[in-house]
Amino acid sequence: MVLAVGLSALGIGCGDAAEPGSDLEATEPLGYGKEVTVPISAAVTTLVYPGEEPRAALRPHYAVGTVQQVTLRTDHNIEQIINDQQPRDFSNPEITIPMTAEADTDGVDLVLGNVTTDDPVLAKALTDAGGSHAGFEMSELGAITALRLAPSPDTSNTARAALEQAFYQAVYRSVAFPDEPVGVGAMWTVRQEVTGGVLLDQVTTATLTERTGDRLTLQLDVSQTPKSAVWSLPNDAGTLQIEDYQMTGSGTITVDLGLPLPVAGSITVGGHQAYRDARSDSVLQQTINTQVSWAE
Repeated sequence: MVLAVGLSALGIGCGDAAEPGSDLEATEPLGYGKEVTVPISAAVTTLVYPGEEPRAALRPHYAVGTVQQVTLRTDHNIEQIINDQQPRDFSNPEITIPMTAEADTDGVDLVLGNVTTDDPVLAKALTDAGGSHAGFEMSELGAITALRLAPSPDTSNTARAALEQAFYQAVYRSVAFPDEPVGVGAMWTVRQEVTGGVLLDQVTTATLTERTGDRLTLQLDVSQTPKSAVWSLPNDAGTLQIEDYQMTGSGTITVDLGLPLPVAGSITVGGHQAYRDARSDSVLQQTINTQVSWAE
């Protein structure tokens, strides 16, 4: 069995990556040639502490047609070692995606601006990505329930894959609000199943550290736990035993209840994973670090 296969494209189980060293241009991203809507697993919120008085329900209340200029930046680093071989770097280049977000009845529509990266190969591939469309369908508590992707017709497969990875990272670093009224100091958890080769139970603990009108500052702490002791490899390539899985992270974001997307902040999740092939006794180890940032 070849162990040099990438973990999920995001390092969080959101989709199966190609084998490391393969050309992303040879894979067919989800958005190839048409708009695709991808359902997102339900986010379940549980209030831990309601916070100080005064308390109020947190509900997004932007009007249909509300427009927001926002920039999403993602960076995904992954180092992989098989047995005693030399480490190999399978990191994805950092990309910056300026967007115009417009609220609709079900969530938000996104039109991408000039997507940039410091990687010259990917930068060339992203040349025609401007004008692509995406979108989030959202619940009344702010949870993202579906991701829409519609790259512009001239966008290359490499660029499509990079955009999809960036938006998946953003989806699983978002936060939903509790149903109950809360005040400053409130704490709640958001539990969500993250699907992929490794099925994960992700728990995000949110703390409301500051509120000024509709502007909320949230401290987020993330942990992930595999729901199985086995990783099923892509394309029915077999299974690996999960020997170690330590993925945690934290960050702070600022949201405005009158706007559809975060206005500032950054969240970083990383850790170490180890997998064993029982037939060959080979061990695959990965060190992963992913950052998602928002800015107006």
